[in-house]
Amino acid sequence: MTPLALTLSCALSACGAETQLDAKHVSTTVADLVIHHAQVYTVNEKQPWADSIAIKDGKIIYVGSDDNITAFIGSHTDVRNLQGKMVLPGLHDVHIHPLESASDATHFTVPEYATIVEYQDQLINAAAKHPSAKWLIGYGHNIDGLLTLGMSPRELLDEVISDKPVIIMEQTSHSMWVNSRALELANLHAESRDPIGGALGRTAQGELDGILYDNAGNGVMDIAMLAIGNESERNYQGFVDYTQPELLKHGVTSISDARVYWQRGQLETWQQLAKNDALSIRVSLGLWAYPEASDETQIAQLKSLYQINQHPMLKVDQIKIYMDGILVNTTAALKAPYKTSWLELEGDKGLNYFTQARLEKYLKALEPVGFDFNIHGIGDRGIHEALNAIEHVSSKQHRHRITHVEVVDPKDYNRFAKLGVIADAQVAGDFTDPSHWPEMTPLLGDERANDLVPIKNLLDNGATLTLSSDWNVSTLNPFIGIANAISRAPQAISLEEAIRAYTLNGAYAMRQETQVGSLEVGKAADFIILDKNLFDLTPAQIRTLKVNATFVAGEQVY
Repeated sequence: MTPLALTLSCALSACGAETQLDAKHVSTTVADLVIHHAQVYTVNEKQPWADSIAIKDGKIIYVGSDDNITAFIGSHTDVRNLQGKMVLPGLHDVHIHPLESASDATHFTVPEYATIVEYQDQLINAAAKHPSAKWLIGYGHNIDGLLTLGMSPRELLDEVISDKPVIIMEQTSHSMWVNSRALELANLHAESRDPIGGALGRTAQGELDGILYDNAGNGVMDIAMLAIGNESERNYQGFVDYTQPELLKHGVTSISDARVYWQRGQLETWQQLAKNDALSIRVSLGLWAYPEASDETQIAQLKSLYQINQHPMLKVDQIKIYMDGILVNTTAALKAPYKTSWLELEGDKGLNYFTQARLEKYLKALEPVGFDFNIHGIGDRGIHEALNAIEHVSSKQHRHRITHVEVVDPKDYNRFAKLGVIADAQVAGDFTDPSHWPEMTPLLGDERANDLVPIKNLLDNGATLTLSSDWNVSTLNPFIGIANAISRAPQAISLEEAIRAYTLNGAYAMRQETQVGSLEVGKAADFIILDKNLFDLTPAQIRTLKVNATFVAGEQVY
């Protein structure tokens, strides 16, 4: 065995402390970058902790003790003494909306809770600031607050803006608030039927009240975005100027765009970012499966878009499918009826964007191409039907995940591990904390309102867990997610489990666990430097933790 091979072998087996390199071979192993006197948490079960790492050509060539690191240092090596600072693998966010959440295509925001006068003042100001806008596009209302104002949401808008269409996305993106002009342009009226995966809000008299639930609002937003004409440019600049820098600032080095509206040009925006070498983050795209589309046509189009080798930082290899809506809209698909519902849906059990049978058709057609599925499932019925579909038609090679997992039937806990389905949860938002569970009691009842987002139960039953942000529903700061995950009793998990969920498990979900996700010899040098050791901190301290530096493929990008 050559000295170089011996060194790499020892680094892999943690025997490097006993190995010294012959001076004549040092030049073959000189690193570009050496990190030493650090607390390196590798997320490698065989070697959890190390003092030093060495990087050459973007790859890790040594992980071990400080005793051996001098063998990798040459005259041109960038040597960094971290003086005890912590090093972690680069973090993953496998469910985020990085284009639309930072785009300035939205003209204005409204308060989460407001009075009629406050809403209307905001609208008047927005209209004055954007007099030439073909559509006035806003963001931020809250359904329960809006529906308890004592006035039709449609009339509220019409009183102040009637000459141009207005559309305001609810903060979770699962409903749109529109005025009469917007309804007219979308050809929606009292006789219109609810679309697949959506519902038209109505007054007691059967007139449209201006709230378009779930997929009923998506088509109208598509019309609005196409009308403004430059969404792609705005999305591009929002990502370059804000989103990517913020992600790197918080230690995130890999992401999955959880909903790419490819019919609106978002795929081309990502491809342009890659072509321009503007990506410093590894990206996997989840192509949106349009619920109202012809299955045969859409499946053929999706097949043609699969792409994993054109650019090292960009893959088009996931499909995003919604099984249901969300709890606060009473559109999440439940096995038993809601206690109270905003809508008059058959059985009061929520709605389906995709049925189990239809999901099976897409899985059967698109799995062989190489696609993994990122399946939105919030209610116990939606989650159960998604698991059924995967059980009926999926191969053992899939990396499908069900995201959100808010209300899970305990009978389904062990099916995630049994079927190899990844459980992806978001706990960075305060609304997921157990202290907020009673807020769901009026909709769900006491029993179902307990143990929401049951990450501990899923882990205890062997599930592979990833944690993500769903930004901008929740903060993109993963350390808030980690802090919440380890403190949300009775569904708290360990710090080691939370870190793994943001690192190696995230890499597994993106099919790159042999490339990144842990700090091991041969992997790409994606890592972050923290000024404090997570294992020495309280959850409150973790929430405020700062990243000192972020590296991707050995290059410092923050």
